[in-house]
Amino acid sequence: MTPAERIAYLTDRINYFNDRYYQDSVSEISDQAFDELLKELTSLENEHPALKLADSPTQRVGGTITKNFPTVYHRYPMQSLDNTYSEAELRSFDERVKKGLGEESHEYVCELKFDGISLSFTYEDGLLQRGVTRGDGTRGDDITANVKTIRSLPLRISGDAIPGFLEVRGEGFMPLSSFERLNAELEATGDSLYANPRNAASGAFKLQDSAETARRGLDCYVYSFLSDEDIFQSHEESLIGLQKWGFNVSPGWRKCHTIDEAIAFIHEWEEKRYKLPLATDGIVLKINDYAQQRELGSTSKSPRWAIAFKYKAENKPALLRFVSYQVGRTGAVTPVANLSALSERGVPYEKARGVHLSGTQVKRATLHNANELERLGLHLGDTVFVEKSGEIIPKITGVDHTQRTLFDTEQIHFPTHCPECGTTLIRPEGEVAFYCPNERGCPPQLRGKIEHFIQRRAMNIDSLGEGKIELLFDKGLVHTVADLYDLNYDSLLGLEKEILNEETGKTKKISFREKTVENILKGIESSKEVPFKNLLFGLGIRYVGATVGEKLAAYFRNMDALMTASLEELVNVPEIGGRIAQSVRDYFSDPENQRLIERLRMAGLNFATDEVPIEIESDTLQGKTFVISGVFQHFDRDELKARIEANGGRVLSGVSGKLNYLVAGENMGPSKLEKAKRLGVTILSEEEFVAMLTS
Repeated sequence: MTPAERIAYLTDRINYFNDRYYQDSVSEISDQAFDELLKELTSLENEHPALKLADSPTQRVGGTITKNFPTVYHRYPMQSLDNTYSEAELRSFDERVKKGLGEESHEYVCELKFDGISLSFTYEDGLLQRGVTRGDGTRGDDITANVKTIRSLPLRISGDAIPGFLEVRGEGFMPLSSFERLNAELEATGDSLYANPRNAASGAFKLQDSAETARRGLDCYVYSFLSDEDIFQSHEESLIGLQKWGFNVSPGWRKCHTIDEAIAFIHEWEEKRYKLPLATDGIVLKINDYAQQRELGSTSKSPRWAIAFKYKAENKPALLRFVSYQVGRTGAVTPVANLSALSERGVPYEKARGVHLSGTQVKRATLHNANELERLGLHLGDTVFVEKSGEIIPKITGVDHTQRTLFDTEQIHFPTHCPECGTTLIRPEGEVAFYCPNERGCPPQLRGKIEHFIQRRAMNIDSLGEGKIELLFDKGLVHTVADLYDLNYDSLLGLEKEILNEETGKTKKISFREKTVENILKGIESSKEVPFKNLLFGLGIRYVGATVGEKLAAYFRNMDALMTASLEELVNVPEIGGRIAQSVRDYFSDPENQRLIERLRMAGLNFATDEVPIEIESDTLQGKTFVISGVFQHFDRDELKARIEANGGRVLSGVSGKLNYLVAGENMGPSKLEKAKRLGVTILSEEEFVAMLTS
């Protein structure tokens, strides 16, 4: 058998075994035998690269390095879905459908709404040609090398009536098992953990090394078929057809003849969804008949023939074991409720499992501040209600006072002294938080400043994380951010530490081996090229966030001009008020901070900006404030922000009663939209914003 024949044979057999395993859940050969076939194919392809086939299974393990992802336009725009939390709004949607179809009967296909990343896959003559992210709906990033690592996604499809060109859409996700394994690995090395599987999947699909993407264990459920040829007459037919062609279609879909059946399907999955191996957040309803979909049409943002019902955050009772207190980098003290399931009363806390909420075991939930602690009037042993805000962050929403008479315990009061260093806490006038003023001697504040400095929006030293910073701090190698630039290979190699995970009660071992040390030093060296505005944000000056840092950098252009600026000069910077100006003056007037800045200068950090200042176009938006949310067709968010500022407007970070306009794009957060409506804020579409500028 020639090398070409052997490569073709191995490619065909391995793809067959892959399909049997991922589509039919059947293992026809042992893992060892499969690995031997794959190893032989890899070796042959390395020897004869010109003979490698387009659907070679070796692409599943990655190996392609992509420095940046090219942007490509979608052949068919990827619109977003309208969504609702209300059954009444679902019925209103059904009435609109009836009206649009002239009372013609219709059916729905109901599908689980998975919490992942929307992806588009194009096939030509049966071969996978391109995998693209949703992006702004009009264009996305070409991540073909990474999507080829999804083992359940066919690289070549075969069957009846396959058009020459077709597009399949689906939800790329990270299964909970892969998510837990990844976070365990990150925890073991002291790196920052992912907050949820969606964030982890998003990061994995955009990794530059597809071999690392393959290692993350990603998967995909497909839910949509598009082609210029009329292959299927209904959505139901397309799902069945896609499955026959070898695609991974979620088994949890159902055709419903009425809106009542659809709502019953929603109720059925409200609890069942937590047993799935991935995160879900709702149900999508789609008109089944393609001709009716075309008749109903779409708005500029979303189809009129589909809607997403989103489940409300799950709320459960839990046992309040005790309240602990976290000290942040600014010295703010935050109370945290430590929880377990009610059935575990009497079980030692370190052995308690926590309360099962939205698919995870929750042991800790924020109580925000002293005011919230006082409002709730918590006692030890209370039965409290906990929910996940946005299915991510646990918080306490209430107390069941009827249970307190059964377990009479003492009320919890906010401490008067710092729980970490013992310093008397202060509460600045007009603020809700208590602070520890010992900013140069309180360990969590010192560590927090360094953790803030290395984050992505600041110096972007992603080779470090909380666990590694804790190790360096405890070994006395870093006390301030300037100490990072004194680290060297010999001082780092071989460092080890056992660190306690408060969430699980288990310890983890962090070890600095050769590769870890090389990555840390490389990340620190690369940070010297980070823009000046990022450095200003990374310094952690109070009230100087990323936006303020950007404005200061653009106005003063270099560190020396900023450090010597008077209070009056600082106040003259657009959007810099007296409180921020005074904080900046106080920071740079401090001799300790001046010495820190000088050390950073000697280390070679970027102390000036070469960015072109914003050119004023008009005063059309003078005195008006804006919040930008979502994805836009003609602007990216930075461009939109620049246009607002160039015409005299101000861009704020959050919705409040002082806001004038919310510029709403596709996929914007529903909480911002709801808050804006509640406060009477004017909501502008992209087109309305452009009209405001031109007027």
